[in-house]
Amino acid sequence: MEEREVTVWDVPTRLFHWTMVLLLAVMAATGKIGGGWLALHLRCGEALAVLVLFRLLWGVIGSQSARFADFVGGPSTVLRYLRSGDAPSAGHNPLGGWMVLVLLALLGGQISSGLFAADVDSYLFDGPLAHRIAPALAEAVTGWHKRLFNLLLLLSLLHVVAIAGYRVLKKQNLLLPMVTGRKRVPAAAGVPFLASWRLALASLLLAVLLVVGALLALG
Repeated sequence: MEEREVTVWDVPTRLFHWTMVLLLAVMAATGKIGGGWLALHLRCGEALAVLVLFRLLWGVIGSQSARFADFVGGPSTVLRYLRSGDAPSAGHNPLGGWMVLVLLALLGGQISSGLFAADVDSYLFDGPLAHRIAPALAEAVTGWHKRLFNLLLLLSLLHVVAIAGYRVLKKQNLLLPMVTGRKRVPAAAGVPFLASWRLALASLLLAVLLVVGALLALG
């Protein structure tokens, strides 16, 4: 089958992906160490909230391959992909699309629980809403916050295993396109349209304003 190389992942989507990976790594380390490092953990949580809001906006108004409508399909779409291997999108396949949704939902739960989490060792780095609930409840939420993060790390590991599996079994390199943005697709396939940088910057600015506004209102 004749193929051609096209740009599938835009720069904003790739920056979101790798910045999220970096933030999760830093949050895992600082959460494990605790103590004064929890101050950085909180800042990373705020940055992660901005990223998630941006990705939700970009999933509606961004480039074609970044839009949820492009890669999220129903059960019949997923079953058809499992049987034939044919994906309707040059971007995420139907299984990958649902993984994106699950990860975003977990990130939302992680951020939300972090608002009420308490630093049970020193109470110096509580979440911004921890003081509004009973200490016992704040400690319980902290437990769920840690469990959600462990689940998030587990799914991230499964994501890496799936990428390796596609590389070995299907000879598909899913990692390189998320670095370069380029991917080989059937020549007959359409070229995904790319949204403008202005729209990406406006979406990021709106996400920053929403998070900053929420923090000021809560403080």
